[in-house]
Amino acid sequence: MNFYEQIADNKRKTNVILACFVFLILFLGYVLGVYVGSPPMGLFVAFMFSLFYGIIIYFSGTQLVLTLSHAVPAKKEQYPHYVNTVEGLALAAGIPTPLMYVINDTAINAFATGLSPKRAAITVTTGALHRLHRTELEGVIGHEMSHIKNYDIRVMLIAAVFIGIIAMLSDVLLRTVIYGRSDRREKGSGAIVLILFGVLLAIFSPLIAELLRLTVSRKREFLADASGAQLTRHPSGLASALKKIRDDHEPLVEAANKATAHLYIENPLRTFGGKMNSLFSTHPDINERIKRLEGM
Repeated sequence: MNFYEQIADNKRKTNVILACFVFLILFLGYVLGVYVGSPPMGLFVAFMFSLFYGIIIYFSGTQLVLTLSHAVPAKKEQYPHYVNTVEGLALAAGIPTPLMYVINDTAINAFATGLSPKRAAITVTTGALHRLHRTELEGVIGHEMSHIKNYDIRVMLIAAVFIGIIAMLSDVLLRTVIYGRSDRREKGSGAIVLILFGVLLAIFSPLIAELLRLTVSRKREFLADASGAQLTRHPSGLASALKKIRDDHEPLVEAANKATAHLYIENPLRTFGGKMNSLFSTHPDINERIKRLEGM
């Protein structure tokens, strides 16, 4: 695929996955309503959970992520090429210049955060600044700039909100069925089957939601790779940087954790997880990413 085909394909797949999240939330709310005898009430509860949890997550802020990552503002006199590259690529992308931060860590990595291009930040490790060549660093920053331009951070925030909503609705439904009272004789056989299916889905829905979130994350990484390569016009630069990240003997970013790992250009915790790591990885296979970039 060329730049545009890759971008369109990944956006389409992301929209389908987000639609699955919405369907799961509405279905759980509807089943809850059927059980208590008022489907509209169940849908209203699902809506209120979504609104309340979404407001909390929205106002948690970008600063929390930066603080957890031990990121500090980048000074132009100390990192002139980093600052100039971000400013130039922001101009090329047609978005405001993001705030720039640095993490003091020898691993090669970077991430973008923020809810919109006007409220965004790019963070790179000192390992990336010291060990990547000019075109490689441009490729990495172009990737992160694309995350900002494509609103990927907002998409992942929405996915995280969906997971919280699904977990809460699943818990409410299970508790209502286990501890609540309902005369099954007043319900038709179709309603009983629906409730039983809903209960079964509620048990597994947190796992399903997490797998959906990881799928969204992987698709957005492919999208950022393609968009970043389009922005810099040098797919080989990002491909070369990913090779260095892949072959890094110390890939762990000390300040990273499970809550922030999906933000990085490559999973900073990829040395953990064993055989199940690929299934629950926040990123697609790095060799596949390199292959796609080299094929552009």
